[in-house]
Amino acid sequence: MLDSALNLSNHLFTNELVDLNILNYKYTPDDAIEELGLELDLVNHLIEDYVIQIVKSNMTFLAYIKGLRLDADSGKHMDYTPLRELAHKNLGVARNLRIYDAQRLLEKIMKEDDLDMIFLYLEGLFACVTILRPQHAFNTLRLIKVKNSF
Repeated sequence: MLDSALNLSNHLFTNELVDLNILNYKYTPDDAIEELGLELDLVNHLIEDYVIQIVKSNMTFLAYIKGLRLDADSGKHMDYTPLRELAHKNLGVARNLRIYDAQRLLEKIMKEDDLDMIFLYLEGLFACVTILRPQHAFNTLRLIKVKNSF
C-alpha cells in the first residue's frame, strides 16, 4: 500500500499537480510542537487520528463527486456545499497540525469546480496521508472493508 501511495504521489506531483510544489514533502511535527506547545506523543496521536479521519472521509468525498456528476449529467444545479464543508473540516485539522501537503490539497478542493481536478486532489490527499502513516491508513481501510461486508 505504501509503494502504491509513493508511486501515485510521485506521478501526480510531477505531472497533473506539479503546480502545488509538494513532491517529496516530508512531514515533521516540529512546527506543531513549537507553535502549539504540544508534546510529541500528543501530536503523533492527533496525526494518527487525522489519517483515520481522511481515509474515512474519502468515501464521502467520492460519493459527493458521484452526486455532482449525476447532477451535471442531468442538467441540475451542482451544489458543492457538502463537499466544500467536508474539505473545510479536514483543512482545519491539517492547518492545526501543520501538515502542509494536505493543507494545499484541501484548499484546492474547497475552491475547485472541475470534478476531474477535485478527484485528482483527493487521490493526492489519500496518497499523502497513506505516506504519513501507512499502517493507520491500511488498518482503517481494512476495518471499513470488514464493516461493509456485514
